[in-house]
Amino acid sequence: MNREPDTEIGLTRWRDLAVVALIAAILAFGLLLWNYNRLPALPRLAGLPAALIGIGEAIFGWGLYRRIRANSGAAPGPGGSEQPRIGVAGQSGPDEVDPLTVARAVTIAKASALAAAAFGGLWIGTLCYVWPRAGDVAAAAGDRATALIGLLGAAVMLAGALWLERSCRTPPDQGQGPSRA
Repeated sequence: MNREPDTEIGLTRWRDLAVVALIAAILAFGLLLWNYNRLPALPRLAGLPAALIGIGEAIFGWGLYRRIRANSGAAPGPGGSEQPRIGVAGQSGPDEVDPLTVARAVTIAKASALAAAAFGGLWIGTLCYVWPRAGDVAAAAGDRATALIGLLGAAVMLAGALWLERSCRTPPDQGQGPSRA
């Protein structure tokens, strides 16, 4: 059989994110196990930049989502008969979505999701190390709070990245499932 190669990029799989997070958690735990007493105190708001990136991606994703839905030509309800489409910027109006912009957004979203999984794994590994020691070591108690803030920041980054990735999907045709723009 002569099959055409699948050119459509799929959504980020949870399995891939879990593997990255698990590897990062093991590495962080091992690093702390052998070097915790030699490391400086962790900055309390170390997870804040990841959260800000996630918020920015979510805002960009929401705008992209609205523009794709507005320009798709599909009726809002399930009974719409028009075919979804994505136009090239400047051809039909100021809100047309450039396909290259969508491709870049998907690339950024996938990379950010993997980075967020890695950051989350690092913070989980840190929590696994410092949580049992928080009652005995003052630095571990402070690092536990830092790791919780970092884990929250990684979760916000992951949510923003996954929303941006899903925002790049075009509405489904009548007879087909959702596809990427």
